Amino acid sequence: MSSLFQDDPGFAAMAAPIALARKWRPRQFASVIGQDFVVKALQHALSQQRLHHAYLLTGSRGVGKTSLARIFAKALNCEMGLVAEPCGQCGPCLEIDSGRFIDYVEIDAASNRSVAEIQQLLEQARFAPTSGRFKVYVIDEVHMLTGHAFNAMLKTLEEPPERVKFVLATTDPQKIPVTVLSRCLQFGLKNLRPDLLDRHLSYVLTQEGIQAEPDAVLALARAAKGSVRDGLSLTDQAIAYGGGSVQLEAVSQMLGLVGREAIEAMAQAIGKANARDCLQAADALTASGVSAEAILEDLARLFHELNLAQVLGPSQLGAQPAAQADALAGLSISAEQAQLGYQILMLGLRDLAYAPDEQTGLEMTLLRLVAFVPLDLASGSSQTQAQAMPDASSARSGSPARSASRVLSDAPSAEPATGDSPRTSAALRIDSPRTPKYEPISGLTSESWLDVAQTLPLAGLSRQFAIQSRFLGLEPSPRAGWSVLKFQVPVESLMEADVVERVATSLATRFGPCIELSVSVGQSEGPSLASQKAAIHAQRQAQAEASIANSPIVKAIIERFDATIVPGSIRWKDPHTNPGESS
Repeated sequence: MSSLFQDDPGFAAMAAPIALARKWRPRQFASVIGQDFVVKALQHALSQQRLHHAYLLTGSRGVGKTSLARIFAKALNCEMGLVAEPCGQCGPCLEIDSGRFIDYVEIDAASNRSVAEIQQLLEQARFAPTSGRFKVYVIDEVHMLTGHAFNAMLKTLEEPPERVKFVLATTDPQKIPVTVLSRCLQFGLKNLRPDLLDRHLSYVLTQEGIQAEPDAVLALARAAKGSVRDGLSLTDQAIAYGGGSVQLEAVSQMLGLVGREAIEAMAQAIGKANARDCLQAADALTASGVSAEAILEDLARLFHELNLAQVLGPSQLGAQPAAQADALAGLSISAEQAQLGYQILMLGLRDLAYAPDEQTGLEMTLLRLVAFVPLDLASGSSQTQAQAMPDASSARSGSPARSASRVLSDAPSAEPATGDSPRTSAALRIDSPRTPKYEPISGLTSESWLDVAQTLPLAGLSRQFAIQSRFLGLEPSPRAGWSVLKFQVPVESLMEADVVERVATSLATRFGPCIELSVSVGQSEGPSLASQKAAIHAQRQAQAEASIANSPIVKAIIERFDATIVPGSIRWKDPHTNPGESS
């Protein structure tokens, strides 16, 4: 066969191209992207010659575990010495790259998992390196080894030969026995962020001289889900699919992506509580072959972009086209609705596998997005909102449906505080025919706070906050119509966010939604429920002691038997204290 084709130039040209994932595999630490922490740790160990005998690299597929193992092996055996960056040009470096270095052994535990194979490897590890400085054994997918194979490794991992290094790699470290984990230095490799992978793919395509649309490359980076190898493989597939270039239309067809215009139209229908248009758009997308998961993911991504623009400004959208930024600004979705919608979409994605079928799961999630549109949005009246569910039902059956009033509440939200005091705000909005009546917040004082604290339905640390805190006063908030309640607590544990949020939520049901809590730590002379109870207890205790000491019977006993009252033996008990609760 070789004699037939070795002189054929066409065969040589055909065999030359290799996959991008292999061609752009990093061969030096400087080429590894997105794993700076692990790279620096290994480089410091090499430069300071503080080497461990066993390393465990964990992470999902395609993030660089075996590539780092090879680079580390080259650095250990490079002819330049133990350096933080192998030269890549000497004999050992080139031989490790080509898989011909006799002191570098790389095995796949998925196909070499028995105890006999591991024992054979460990027998070879006892001998000194043949040509290199160290023998390096790389075991990929080490969690696939059998229990007996792991047991065979333990002694060698605990007392390894002097010139042997083990590099274990796995995508599932939970399956590795703790006895093995405790003998290794463990490094977790992260999935790459889409923006970082986008830049890397763009660089690769530029170096390869391939035309690519930026939106298409970003779509490939997102589809890779943090894996560099998957991203390069998808890019290879997109080049073949697009006939030598990477075009958004071809990538969208290849990946089954949702068009931006379709997603923006669905979001607009959700913002206007138009269930009919939303479901019709979803039907059209699924009929064209788009998966329900892709629709929900793209909607969640749109809500994320929208909320970033609303909260932090359009500059946070990066190099997004102006047309897309304008489309986001035109959506009738508030920041609160975007937050709630994102959470609904995440739950919908999680529950998609449990739905009767994919279409049902998609439609129920979209109807939930429409159902939880706040009634007070400026984009629609209460009548429009009340007709949202009839639209949904008539889209299916053509029959009218009844509408019902809904009760919606906003979860407590935390805001950055000014100064050193953390600030927590709680808002509770109730949309119902009857408007709740709240107590005027202006009437709250340090004295009236004692009565309020006594009646708040709290427990645990939040109850201790109410009992031990001192109300310092009331001041206006930078947010229009909001008020800031200032409190001082004696210990920092009462400043935890969840404790303060529970107190804020409880106060919001009494004084209205537009309140914020500003909490600081310290001791002041202001009244607190705890100090008030302590003062009452001390007064009653003194009265009890005086009553006993002045009792004629007690005086007679003292005089007749030369008795004395033991100090501290008289205790006053509050008759209203619950059993087991200290007075």
